[in-house]
Amino acid sequence: MTRTTNARVAGFTFLFYIASGIASLALAARPHATDVLSVFTSLSALVLGVTLYALTREQDADLALLALVCRVIEAMPGSGQGMGAIFFAVGSTLFCWLLLRGRMIPAPLAWLGVVASALLVVVLLAQRAGLFAGAVNWSSSVTWLVWLPALVFEIALAFWLLIKGAAPGRATL
Repeated sequence: MTRTTNARVAGFTFLFYIASGIASLALAARPHATDVLSVFTSLSALVLGVTLYALTREQDADLALLALVCRVIEAMPGSGQGMGAIFFAVGSTLFCWLLLRGRMIPAPLAWLGVVASALLVVVLLAQRAGLFAGAVNWSSSVTWLVWLPALVFEIALAFWLLIKGAAPGRATL
């Protein structure tokens, strides 16, 4: 695929992924509906991994591959217990760093992604260690507060990729 196609597919998939994830949370009481939505979110994570890898591999092939693998692990059914979220956060941090380093998207947007994703890594690992135990629940305001910057970043990035695409990578930081 071309760079423009990868950017547009990634932009659309970000929006679809967010909608599927929120719908899955809203329909948590209906197991069959959440099973179907889980398939959509897993496929979305895979498509995002591949398209973001295609956009960032020229910056650093090794980091881009590691980020892709994180998105693949995130997409695996049964990566519960918060592990999928940790791999999501690590993969997102790496992809954001590569987008920033290559100046493929505006620097403030890329920095928002790096900071929001890195914050998620730290908080999710702290939760796994037993800190913030009550914050793991999706009805907790702490959970939404921690995930909100990443949500804002992904929505903004989705529209940026759909409208402007991703610039070819430039000089590294």
